[in-house]
Amino acid sequence: MPTPRALATAFVTGAATFGLALPAAASPVPDGPGRGLLPAYIGAPAVPRPLPGRPVPANPHQGPPGWSSMHADSYASDTYPFNGPLGRRPEVRSEAKDGGLPGLCSTVTFARRTGLIVAQCTRGQDFTLRLIDPKTLKDLAAFPLPPRPSTVRAVVTGDLDKVLTDTSGGAYYYLDPQDRAIVADSAFHVRRFAHEKGPDGAWRFKVTDDWDLGGRLPHDCATWADPWPKGECDPITAVGPDWGGRIWWITRNGRIGTIDPRTGGVRGVRLKGEGIQNSFATAEDGVSIVSDHALYRMRAGKDGTPQTVWRRAYDRGTARKPGQIDQGSGTTPTFFGDGYVAITDNADDRMHVLVLRRGDGRPVCKVPVFGHGKSASDNSLIGYGDSLFVENNYGYRNFFALPPGGSVVGGVSRVDVTAKGCRTAWTSKERSPSTVAKASVTAGLLYLYTKEPRKDLVDAWYLTAVDAHSGRTVFKVLTGTGKWFDNNWAPITLGPDGTAYVGVVGGLVAVRDRP
Repeated sequence: MPTPRALATAFVTGAATFGLALPAAASPVPDGPGRGLLPAYIGAPAVPRPLPGRPVPANPHQGPPGWSSMHADSYASDTYPFNGPLGRRPEVRSEAKDGGLPGLCSTVTFARRTGLIVAQCTRGQDFTLRLIDPKTLKDLAAFPLPPRPSTVRAVVTGDLDKVLTDTSGGAYYYLDPQDRAIVADSAFHVRRFAHEKGPDGAWRFKVTDDWDLGGRLPHDCATWADPWPKGECDPITAVGPDWGGRIWWITRNGRIGTIDPRTGGVRGVRLKGEGIQNSFATAEDGVSIVSDHALYRMRAGKDGTPQTVWRRAYDRGTARKPGQIDQGSGTTPTFFGDGYVAITDNADDRMHVLVLRRGDGRPVCKVPVFGHGKSASDNSLIGYGDSLFVENNYGYRNFFALPPGGSVVGGVSRVDVTAKGCRTAWTSKERSPSTVAKASVTAGLLYLYTKEPRKDLVDAWYLTAVDAHSGRTVFKVLTGTGKWFDNNWAPITLGPDGTAYVGVVGGLVAVRDRP
């Protein structure tokens, strides 16, 4: 049995793990054992039935809803105004990244002008900004981002949790209306990347703006030369634009700030004794941020300094649960419905979906979900109309820890806001261990990445479509088998052409209907 330190070193250096064959460059993600024992397709094609509700407003300083960020839009609704696959003779394509190294693509966005994918992918020790052909999944350009200090700590201590729970490095980026990626890296820079063809006809990334926040943030971080620094290291975890054009940024240790892209001016504040591991949402009237203690509504003052409009503490429980990155809410705030904002808490017995009024933070409802002692979520709620969708990640830590043939407790619920409060409309038994689930508004489908427990120890991963109206499973498409197809907290992303993309440990998977 390899030691924890050996496993950590293997992961961050790209060595073989679990006795699997490593994927080669420019090739499909390799299956583990058992694919021939499994049905490639279960169910029947879906008949589109749109979700009721008003379209998600477009932030004027971000790309269109559905195209431009991990959570689909500025509201963090995790919904798309176009269809995903409907299960009509679906085909599956995958592409391994990094020539044999784990290459999970944790965020996928779409450029309107070029029709290309802009993605952020990781191989454990490094993050890379990639330009990808949406049909073939081949890389057209790549830009390496700085390595994360948590990689050093993972190898030195043998504790993989240090790197697998680190949300810094560039995953929470966004595209602006000009298809430029605004990315915060582990070297405390926020950069804006355009992509273009060079004189030789080859695609490339070009840095058009660079804001250095190293002078404002603690940056005594672990390096291979000094793995045990004495000072504080607090990299940026997420960036996003407010509706006035300022770029907001947050850090793991509770620092929150803005950049004025016209002047380069930077302002910031700190939430003392509170950490932030999720992204945030922005709307016409402000920004919503959740720490591991409370939910905030904030706005920028005249000079750009973040100001707290209201703060609402929630039940953070007594410990981190298996299925969460830290002790606290695992959800990015979601704006939805008639001026609502929602998160989950971390209550010990049963997790709750919390709905508040966006304007003043008044509680609307508190709904317990899933079983006693077996509920946790570390993925954003899906919100549209008066409905929220929440999945149960209880039992998932990372792809190393999930045993062969194993899964999680599971469960996915829809919670509706009504005139009398809130109610759970339905609960599905589907097991979606760790993915950021998504919904198609036009199709009325909820997309999950599921894995059922199996006594034969086969790891079978399916893209699963659930009827958002009834909770009935409509169809399942086998994406692959084995550890390389575990998605380890990455999202499902729906493309404007109806393709569903899933970041997996081995690279990127696409599921699309055949013509």
